[in-house]
Amino acid sequence: MYMNTTEMNESKNQARVPVLAEELVEQAQAAALKQTADYAPGEREELIARIKSLLLKQDAVLVAHYYTSPELQQLAEETGGFVADSLEMARFGNEHPATTLIVAGVRFMGETAKILNPEKRVLMPDPAATCSLDLECPVDAFSQFCDEHPDHTVVVYANTSAEVKARADWVVTSGIALPIVEYLAGQKQRVLWAPDKHLGSYVQKSTGVEMLIWQGSCVIHERFTADGIKNLKLKYPGAAVLVHPESPAEVIEVADVVGSTTALINASKTMDVQEFIVATEPGIFYKMKQASPGKIFLEAPTGGISATCESCMRCPWMAMNGLRNLAEVLENVNNEIFVEEDIRRKALIPLQRMMDFAKKRPSLKVKGNA
Repeated sequence: MYMNTTEMNESKNQARVPVLAEELVEQAQAAALKQTADYAPGEREELIARIKSLLLKQDAVLVAHYYTSPELQQLAEETGGFVADSLEMARFGNEHPATTLIVAGVRFMGETAKILNPEKRVLMPDPAATCSLDLECPVDAFSQFCDEHPDHTVVVYANTSAEVKARADWVVTSGIALPIVEYLAGQKQRVLWAPDKHLGSYVQKSTGVEMLIWQGSCVIHERFTADGIKNLKLKYPGAAVLVHPESPAEVIEVADVVGSTTALINASKTMDVQEFIVATEPGIFYKMKQASPGKIFLEAPTGGISATCESCMRCPWMAMNGLRNLAEVLENVNNEIFVEEDIRRKALIPLQRMMDFAKKRPSLKVKGNA
């Protein structure tokens, strides 16, 4: 069968992507169960009180991702911390006077915080919490891919390791990927994109720029289905569909709004609609309900036309963050995130390039990676 150049490149690139072992997901789910198990009488209140005391004792501030549990997001806000996407988490830490950052999220977020805040101690409730996009883009294989295409500008999504960022020319979030790729195209630069194939394809289709795309994917967003959403729309015909661009193309096609985590929250707040079907990790519902308490938010199904919300997907790695291990890391002052200085300096360059790009364009906000 004849294959065009793009199809040949995608086929070759797909062969480089390591298969995500199901046992890794199962291990994450098992670790998450320890954090989400029912509390003994009075345990939750005791943990919260202890965490609040330890944050003060350790001169620490808690930054939590939109995809963590509502109780962690609420605790971050109550203690003067912050809830956001990973880059905004890191930038908040940079501006906050605390000497210790507690990052509730996944490992690349802790690394990003350390890259931007080398002088601060960065701790995580569980540094084994990772991301399928990070796992599917190992630096050795990715570097080989880049070396084979030296005439391309390397653009990587923020959901990558510090080592992969250090290999890149630009780091982008989903909220700023489109204008940066359009800018590069205007500079007659060829683009090599990693790691998410769905976000890469969305950017490519939206900009018309030909790109070499690494074939990774998010284990959460990839499972949303257009048929499942259409079926749910039959029950809620007035609902608007909000979709993160890490989702497959057929899911993006049925969306009313496609955007970053921050963009989806803003859309849920500003749209004159009372019901929303949301195709991203449901941890985002905490901020959506906080902003619009009278509105209804429905989880997009992941199991096809017969799906119910029993089949909706949650990130097992995000769920590894809980009150129990948050209290432990503050008590023991362990699980510190380190980034080798040479890697940190190299990774800072493409991150800073993105932030400088946004500063020159006041209408842009560097927000929205998953």
